[in-house]
Amino acid sequence: MKKIKNPYCNMEGYNCFGCAPHNNHGLHLEFFLDGDNTIVAYWNPETYYQGYFNVLHGGIQAALLDEAAGWVVSIILRTAGVTSRMEVRYRKPVMVTDKTLTIKAKLLENEKRLAAIKAELVNEKGELCAEANVQYFIFPQQTAMEKYHYPGIDAFF
Repeated sequence: MKKIKNPYCNMEGYNCFGCAPHNNHGLHLEFFLDGDNTIVAYWNPETYYQGYFNVLHGGIQAALLDEAAGWVVSIILRTAGVTSRMEVRYRKPVMVTDKTLTIKAKLLENEKRLAAIKAELVNEKGELCAEANVQYFIFPQQTAMEKYHYPGIDAFF
C-alpha cells in the first residue's frame, strides 16, 4: 500500500469534516492506495461519535464511506466531483469500542461524467458492517483545477 498525501492541508479555508487534520470536530482520515483502484483508510472511533449506546452513529458511518469514495475520484479518476447519490446498507452494528475500523472504496465503473463506487466499512474482526453504492458526478479535470482546487495527481504522492 502506498500512503496518499493530503495536498489540501495548507490551503486557506480547508476544513473538510472527513480528512482535514486540523478540524477539531472532524474524522481526520488518512488514505492509502492499495493496488491500482482501491482506496483504504483506518479509523479509530471515539465515544462522542455514538448514536445508540456504544454504537457508531449511522450518519458517521455514511460519512466515512462517502469520504473514501471521494478519494477514489481524486486518486483513481484524477479529478474532483460531488456525491450525486448514495445508498448505504447497514449490516451489523459498528461499536465505538472497536480499536480500528477499515474503510475501503473501489471504482466499479466510470461512464462519461458519472462514477460508480463501492465502499465498505469493516470492524476489527474483519466483519462487513456497512457498505455503500456511491455515485459521483465527475468534473472535467480543467474545471476541477479551476473551480474546486484539484491540485493534480502528483500532489498526492
